[in-house]
Amino acid sequence: MTRELFIKILWRSLAAFFVLLGLIGIALPVMPTVPFLIAALWAASKGWPRLESWLINHPKYGPDIQVWREYRVIKRRSKVYALIMMACGYIVLWLFIPQVASWLKVTVGLILLTVGSWLASRPESPPKTKTDSP
Repeated sequence: MTRELFIKILWRSLAAFFVLLGLIGIALPVMPTVPFLIAALWAASKGWPRLESWLINHPKYGPDIQVWREYRVIKRRSKVYALIMMACGYIVLWLFIPQVASWLKVTVGLILLTVGSWLASRPESPPKTKTDSP
């Protein structure tokens, strides 16, 4: 197997993994969809142009992905939904899954806090240009 083929398979596998997580997010309310599709877009852009095009042109998720790609913007509704679902998932972890070690729960909490802080700090709308003003 050539190095180029190996790298292409690696990027495609990563993209497929993120799409799978996004599909799981459609079914499970505690797991967001769009962030995983954005990650899939990133991986697909490295070695799967057809999947990249499909994600960008998807009727439901494509507009959010396009805005992210162009402006690094996440809509407020999407941010709030993702943050609420992350918090709910963490509460479920603490209350309903007692067999998980406390150190792991704390680690998950720190990761969620870091990701949630980053997510909350993203802009909610594209920057205004001089042509946008009345």
